[in-house]
Amino acid sequence: MRKISLVAAGAILCTMPVMADTIPAWAATPSATVQADSPAGQTRAATTAARSFLATFDSASRAKVQFPFVTQKTGTLARFRRSAPDQPVQPVTDAQAAAPAARGPGMGPPGGFIGERYGTSVWSNFPVSDVPRPGLQLGQMTAGQRAAALHLLQTLLSAKGYQKVMDIMGGDQALADSGTPFASGRAVYTMAVFGEPEDTKPWMVQFGGHHLGLNIVIDGTHGVMTPTLTGAQPAMYQADGRTVRVLAGENDRAFALLDSLDADQRRQAILPYRVEDLVQGPGHDGETLIPEGIKVSALTATQKDLLMDVIGEWAGIINDAYAAPRLKEIRTDLDSTWFAWSGPTTHAPGHNGASYYRIQGPRLLIEFSPQGVGDDPTMHVHTVYRDPTDSYGGRYTMP
Repeated sequence: MRKISLVAAGAILCTMPVMADTIPAWAATPSATVQADSPAGQTRAATTAARSFLATFDSASRAKVQFPFVTQKTGTLARFRRSAPDQPVQPVTDAQAAAPAARGPGMGPPGGFIGERYGTSVWSNFPVSDVPRPGLQLGQMTAGQRAAALHLLQTLLSAKGYQKVMDIMGGDQALADSGTPFASGRAVYTMAVFGEPEDTKPWMVQFGGHHLGLNIVIDGTHGVMTPTLTGAQPAMYQADGRTVRVLAGENDRAFALLDSLDADQRRQAILPYRVEDLVQGPGHDGETLIPEGIKVSALTATQKDLLMDVIGEWAGIINDAYAAPRLKEIRTDLDSTWFAWSGPTTHAPGHNGASYYRIQGPRLLIEFSPQGVGDDPTMHVHTVYRDPTDSYGGRYTMP
C-alpha cells in the first residue's frame, strides 16, 4: 500500500490510502513513447487523474459530478436571485432581472447575482450560495474522493498554480471562520468534470468557489485555462503562524513594471479615470473592448520582460507543459499588447495595493481589480484571465 498526502498552506487536507492492485492498467503503465513533461504526456497524466477521481463514485453518485461537455461559441450571462433572504437562489431571465423587485438583506445586487454559463457549467466571483455551481462540494465528498479531486488539481496545475489556489481557499476559510452570512470556506469549493476524460477528445474540469473559477479544457495536446477567475478575501491572513498574502505576485510584479516606466510612459499608461471593478468579468465573454493605456511596443526590452512576469502569474497557473506554448504565443503578440493602470501608484511594502490594471492583447485579457466591499480594497481583489480567441478551448473544440 502507498499513500497520497495532499498538503496545502502548511496543513494536511487529507490522506488517502491507495491499494496498488486497484490502479487500472491504463493508469499504471503509461506509454513509453510519451514524455511525461510533454503536452501529450501531461494530457495522459490529466486523463489518468480524472478517471481515477471519477472511479471513486458509483454509477448513481457519478451523475452529481460528471456532466456532458457541451460546446458553444461563447459563455453567456447567468443571473440568479432570491425571492426572500431565507430562500435559495433561482435562475432568472433578463426580463425578470430588469423588472422591479423588492430587495432586502442577502438578496443581492440589482439584476441578481452574476455568473457565466458555458454549456452546463457555471462560474462566478460570488459565493456558491449565491451562484450555484454544478458538481460536488469538497465537504460532500468522502476523504478518498477529496484526495482524488485535489490530486487531479495538482496534475492540471503547476506547483505554483496549485499553491495559489490553496492560498485563495485559505483566505476564504479565514473569512468563513470570522462569520459570514453566505457559503464560504474550503468545504464548499466545488468540482465537476464535463465530458469523458480521454487523450484525444475534449473535456473540461471546473473547480471553484468564492473568488475562484478555474475552467480547464483538455483537448489532445492542448490545455486551456481561459476564462479563469482568481481573487481573494481577505488578501492577507494568518495560517500556522505565518502571514499569507494572496495574489502577492500579481500585485508586486505589476508595481515593479509601473515603477520602471518613465514620465512619458506613465502619462500613456495611467488612465484619467478610476476603474473599480472588472470590465469583462463573469458574463462578459465574447465582448469587444477597445484597448487603452500604453502600447507595449513603446516599452524597453527590460520592461517587456517585467510585463511577461506579470502575465505569467495567470498563464503559469496551469501545468508547465500547457503553459509554455501559451506564454510563447503571448510573447509573439507582445508588441500589439496594451497595459493600462488606474488608481494609486504606490502601495505599502508587504501589502497589496488598491490599484486596477489591465493587460490586453490579440489573444489575452487580464484584469486585476481591488474591490471596495469591506472598505479596504487592498484586502478584497477580483481578477479575470481570458483569451478572446480561445474561450473554453473553442479554438480547437468549435467546428
